[in-house]
Amino acid sequence: MAARASELPVPASDRIEYGPADDLVEDETDEDRPETLREAVLREVKAFFAAIDDETAFAPAPSEAFIEDKFFDFAFLDGVEAVEHYWVNKPFAFVSILYDHEKREHRYHVSEPRLDPFEDFVREDLTKILRNSLLYRDLDADGDREDVFDEEAREIISEHAATVEEGSLWKLFYFLLRDFIHFGRIDPVMRDPGIEDISCDGDDVPVYVFHSVYRDVPTNVVFDDGDLSSFTIRLAQRAGKQVTVSDPLVDASLPDGSRVQLTLGSDIATRGSNFTIRKFSDVPLSPVDLVRWNTFSVEQMAYFWLAIENNRSLIFAGGTGSGKTTSMNAVSFFVPGHAKVVSIEDTREITLPHDNWIQSVTRDTFTADGRGEVSMYALLQAALRQRPEYLLVGEIRTEERVALTFFHSIATGHTAYTTFHADSSEGVVHRMRNEPLGVPAQMLSDLDIISVQKQIHLDGDRTRRNIAVTEIAGVDDDGEVELRDVFKRNPENDAHERVGDSVVLDEIAAERGWTKADLKYELDIRADVLRYIAASGVDDYLTVSAMIRRFERDREGLLAHVYAETSLVSVDDEADEHDDDAADEADAPADEHDDDEIEVSPETERLLADLFDIELDDDADGDETPDSAEAEAAPEPAPAAESDDADAGADDAEADSAVVADAVEFDDVAEAGPAPADDASDADETDETDETDETDDSESVTDDDDREADDAR
Repeated sequence: MAARASELPVPASDRIEYGPADDLVEDETDEDRPETLREAVLREVKAFFAAIDDETAFAPAPSEAFIEDKFFDFAFLDGVEAVEHYWVNKPFAFVSILYDHEKREHRYHVSEPRLDPFEDFVREDLTKILRNSLLYRDLDADGDREDVFDEEAREIISEHAATVEEGSLWKLFYFLLRDFIHFGRIDPVMRDPGIEDISCDGDDVPVYVFHSVYRDVPTNVVFDDGDLSSFTIRLAQRAGKQVTVSDPLVDASLPDGSRVQLTLGSDIATRGSNFTIRKFSDVPLSPVDLVRWNTFSVEQMAYFWLAIENNRSLIFAGGTGSGKTTSMNAVSFFVPGHAKVVSIEDTREITLPHDNWIQSVTRDTFTADGRGEVSMYALLQAALRQRPEYLLVGEIRTEERVALTFFHSIATGHTAYTTFHADSSEGVVHRMRNEPLGVPAQMLSDLDIISVQKQIHLDGDRTRRNIAVTEIAGVDDDGEVELRDVFKRNPENDAHERVGDSVVLDEIAAERGWTKADLKYELDIRADVLRYIAASGVDDYLTVSAMIRRFERDREGLLAHVYAETSLVSVDDEADEHDDDAADEADAPADEHDDDEIEVSPETERLLADLFDIELDDDADGDETPDSAEAEAAPEPAPAAESDDADAGADDAEADSAVVADAVEFDDVAEAGPAPADDASDADETDETDETDETDDSESVTDDDDREADDAR
């Protein structure tokens, strides 16, 4: 099929920064001056059209003169500084971040092809013809709307705009596609991966966006009265809902999963119709992402990992936009891979890397008398009959039945998570116990953990931080719920500090028969795995999930790989701390990792790609220690010169990410297990028959691991 004009990438690499606005003025005598925004944009547009095939494309490519003179209008650059620009729909729409020095504020400017009066007239004419044509098309509900539009638009343009020059045809097709298939004026904003919220507050008011870097900034997108009301109705229709004067409020989900709240008319909104869109990403954040951004510390994530593995329930509390659902989704990566999970939401936000997962969403009524409605309470009751091991409820608001059923599910043995609006752990307890929820203290004590998050101001910017992790320790003699802080954020250094003992961890240790040293060991190895993934630059949530699944199935193999390839303290060094025979080994030679910090050094990061090729020899002779086998399998890398560090950085980061993605396949290392801390004489005393048995079984273990690794990927 011929290439569509709509098949446009959104490359992050197209982001370019600029100096002051004065530097954007062309100065042909200065050969060393930086490329201006105008030059950069037009160069990329020309490159795009130069690469298309005129025989299969929608229309012949426009001339360079047309691109120079008639494609974009750059008058918006007057009097402002262009901080950066990036494409969101190349080569038809790009975003410029501008800074107004007079007003001392940033602006978000959307640039689309400009239409002259003749092109604008042709666009209106084609819009009417295309609308009438599509009304009589027999559209398959499951078919590709864009394919139907593409076919119909090509035919109509060739028939009714045959004399229009090539460049104008490309611009007209873009606007028709934008308005009929996508999101109209806000389509470039919807395509911007850096935008979290889009807010239109009324007629003739700039649309505001919440940018991940520049926060709340105004845009150049403005709706007048008639356009805004019709656009609001259209958004509701795209979400499968109806908004009318008699029913002017709608909460819904758009086809891409974004949440939208719509208000129609000026009866209840004095500035006119309005809408707010909270964008949804199909790519969820992983626990490692939250550690990298310091939303949580690695120790907190290890704590959640162990708690979730051992079926402890928790609530994520905070204000609007504090990241409650994001954090709940991230820690759900620690749910065992084959456990049955049921999620219940008003609007779809949760995305899990699990197969054994039922995703339920509420449904509004179809009729005025309420028939056809499926409430969260109904879904929650149904979920309890589905025998879930883990239950995720999107949010508890004000419905008493939902709150009581949620806590009833915990009391009956289900592990449950939810989010809740409160600014402290005490606030959670207070709101839960009082009207309209009215959860009894004894039932509330079945909850284990409360995690509180906030948006805070840090170095002039707003960011999300966990401010406290609190445990519910029971009910006192006065019937009050006892709370115990385990972690709190220190605002002086923006660090998450351990401030108290954990009742939850003590209970887990008692259930598992662990000593305090055993418990510390279990927390430390999970923290080390998370550090290892974070240091290696992995940002693919599926790879992070695969590593966590590998920890479940083959802990020894994964840890051997982690400790062999990094400067983290080895597994056996930690194990020696709680080994009953540790006293007998007091005179044994120290392990080679004993003096290392529990961090991944920069040099180790640079060498990870080389070290990942290590293979341990399972058939080593009895007089050869595992350490010597490791030395044979992995030749010592040549020392890296300091002058090479900067040049190697970018290549190493890419290699590290690719290498860790392959870590789920290190079967040779996995079979060998972690390198013991004992000296060579201890290795000589190993039973040779045990080594033979392990070798005999290695082939079947390797086959099983290969299949499991493939499934995880």
